[in-house]
Amino acid sequence: MHNNRIIFIFAMMLSFAECAWSVDDKQIQNIEFTHTPVPSTAIEYASTYTKSKVIVNYRDGSSNSFPLSYHKLFGVKDKINGNPYAAGQLYSSDGSAIMDPFNKPVIAEAPDGNSLLNVAGKLYLVTHYEYDWLLSDGSQVRNKPNWYSRMPMGMTLTTLSQVGDQLKAVSQRPIDFSTVGGLYIPCFASQTPWNTHLGSEENYDIDARRVELKKDRSLAGMNALYFKSKKTANPYHYGVIPEVTVHKDGRTTVVKHHAMGRATWEMGKVMGDERTVYLGSDGTNQPLIMFVAKNKQDLSEGSIYAAKWKQTSASKGGSATLSWIKLGTSTNKKIKKLAGNIQFSDMFAWSGKPKSGYQAILANGNKVEYLKLNKKQETAAAFLETIRYAALRGATTEFNKMEGVAVNEKDKKVYIAMSRIRKGMLKTINTPADDIDLDEIKAGAVYELAVSTGQKDTDGNLINSDYVATTMQALVVGKDISQDEAGNTASVDRIANPDNIFFSEKMRVLFIGEDSNYHVNNFLWAYHVDTGKLARILSAVAGSEVTGLQVVENINGHSYIMSNAQHQGDFINTMDLGLKEKIAPMIDRFDAPVGYLSGLPSF
Repeated sequence: MHNNRIIFIFAMMLSFAECAWSVDDKQIQNIEFTHTPVPSTAIEYASTYTKSKVIVNYRDGSSNSFPLSYHKLFGVKDKINGNPYAAGQLYSSDGSAIMDPFNKPVIAEAPDGNSLLNVAGKLYLVTHYEYDWLLSDGSQVRNKPNWYSRMPMGMTLTTLSQVGDQLKAVSQRPIDFSTVGGLYIPCFASQTPWNTHLGSEENYDIDARRVELKKDRSLAGMNALYFKSKKTANPYHYGVIPEVTVHKDGRTTVVKHHAMGRATWEMGKVMGDERTVYLGSDGTNQPLIMFVAKNKQDLSEGSIYAAKWKQTSASKGGSATLSWIKLGTSTNKKIKKLAGNIQFSDMFAWSGKPKSGYQAILANGNKVEYLKLNKKQETAAAFLETIRYAALRGATTEFNKMEGVAVNEKDKKVYIAMSRIRKGMLKTINTPADDIDLDEIKAGAVYELAVSTGQKDTDGNLINSDYVATTMQALVVGKDISQDEAGNTASVDRIANPDNIFFSEKMRVLFIGEDSNYHVNNFLWAYHVDTGKLARILSAVAGSEVTGLQVVENINGHSYIMSNAQHQGDFINTMDLGLKEKIAPMIDRFDAPVGYLSGLPSF
């Protein structure tokens, strides 16, 4: 009887803990963020800032407020602790610095994905550098004749110190990707439940078919700048999810997970089972891909599935039920070997016009094309040409600019950002399929996916995951408007072109970062899933994109929201000319911050 009573009391304590948590020994009922007003002065338009507070409401009826503040850890031009090169410097495979056509260092102005990791009591920050925007003379890379619009990119490992809630960059080095053939357009990122960094590679401009025909220069920069023409970059080695492990002594090891398929990966997010991963694929005419690993904490072997959208509503971003088509099962080792010994023409016969025995598809931004699959190479096609193969199998490849992924473990929800509801997501004619038929919302939306267990794929086989999405509906939706005085063409009181997203379990808040051509300044938002309240909590320098989003709920008793920005001063076309002329001299286009918001209560 005594033991039963103890068990009952313990169970009641656990039940209560699920409803509330404590700060300073007081039980929290809920929290809310206050608005940061939209910029109204030249200084605000040209700055990254917050004026928000976190309001904590306690169960005893009292409340407390915590003002937020933004801190720049370092900029891409900074040389940390005597480093010979800047943080955003790009490197060749031999570790030498890459120089531009003017013999000046190539410094990427586009920091993106972050993972703040606590490894054996030491703090490390892994940071992506997505692409190079400007040459040293101030001209845009993409406009330079005979130069490289896409270059080999990189990640840095920064060692941090922590004094109170303040972080400081102590040392920094580039992470070596030479063992995996280098890195191509790393975008958003996530931290795995086992404390590693899960990166990304967007390869939407690499068409292996055109590379084989020598009609595609997308890998010219890899050949000339990374390998220095010692070898030829293989298109099937890019568009692969990389995982970075930081060891106790600060060493890093890198693996590319070929078993997760090859696409235009924005990011991958591992679910609570430590096996299921949802992957955002950026670009036009993309599939929604789910990977289920064979073993926990091991992404080197598993199965990939592609979603089929069956629409149930077209309004306000739309909704649908989802079914899943299994594309294949394999391992890193097998697919990497195939990648090194195969070309597009080994997997498919191709035609640009209708042809008997060929199947029409529309995928990955290409025009309608006609393919005939070599059945002997079906596994290779599934993992190396995942987008095209998904379309061949009847999966929906109409999603437009599918970006960040987040998970709400308590409610068993997955969130996916769709930057723009356009192109394939609208009603289309003369296309092979038209699963998605929505009203256009240029400002985009964040979708909510309900997941459950016991689901079967379209072949009737059980999917070995408790996180299989069955429905998908718009949750937070942007609003297109006529041009306002500043030049915004999306409402500044709503999200526009959501990109980075992250869900905080403790705060019950979905954080949303923007990459918008419709807001003069991009914002970071906090959406309270229980109340539906949306609060703007940060405004970035005009023209810059909000990146690097990660919420760290507790490191040594402190909480942080990691937030970077990239390509500041890359103004939108509709921006008021007078405003542009006024603030342009105030912005250093060559710099970009890697930083964080502090001031949150400890969880």
